Amino acid sequence: MNTRRNLLFGAGMAAAGLAALGTGLVGRNWATPEPEYAEGDSFGARYFPNLTLYTHLGKRVKLYDDLMRDKVVAFNMMYTMCGGLCPTMTANLRGTQKLLGDRAGKNVFMYSITLQPELDTPEILREYAESHHVGPGWLFLTGDPADLEKLRRKLGFFDPDPVVDADRTTHIRMVRIGNDRYDQWTMASARSQPEQLVAAINMVDRSVDFTSHNGRDASLPV
Repeated sequence: MNTRRNLLFGAGMAAAGLAALGTGLVGRNWATPEPEYAEGDSFGARYFPNLTLYTHLGKRVKLYDDLMRDKVVAFNMMYTMCGGLCPTMTANLRGTQKLLGDRAGKNVFMYSITLQPELDTPEILREYAESHHVGPGWLFLTGDPADLEKLRRKLGFFDPDPVVDADRTTHIRMVRIGNDRYDQWTMASARSQPEQLVAAINMVDRSVDFTSHNGRDASLPV
């Protein structure tokens, strides 16, 4: 499981053999200066920009205040015109949402961020979400392209090779999973089976009851 240091300095290895992610996540000079934070603010409040985003339901939200603060979260990158891996990743995440049951939207919050905000309006994202039968607790997000690029890098969804990184068809096929309250973060392949993704979420979700029944993890479905 990645800790605060892992989130800042590396995102692990992508399943396709990409180089280590997340190098240089700190110390960058972004176009939009980050606000000053009050003494005592959490690591998440200091690290993640409180960007304005728009959900597939047409709601205006703040990244940190509304979507992340004190929550267990799972982020991935996608775009609706992706004809390659995106549908498979979305299907895996839909399976994950089903396995989470009523934990989705209560204990665990799922967020899919578009790589193509110039085309993926809230309306387009809503159609995409409906076509994949997405339930409560999972939001598809868009916003200003510069803001989403900043967020992509903050989450570690980039390749150190700028040529590879610029190719949307080879975008990072991972899910960033974290518990903001406890500054615990990890990463899993978006191509993993839903059971594996739930297990990765359970690693950071301290509300999960891991009471064993005959040697079986009680947090997993029968």
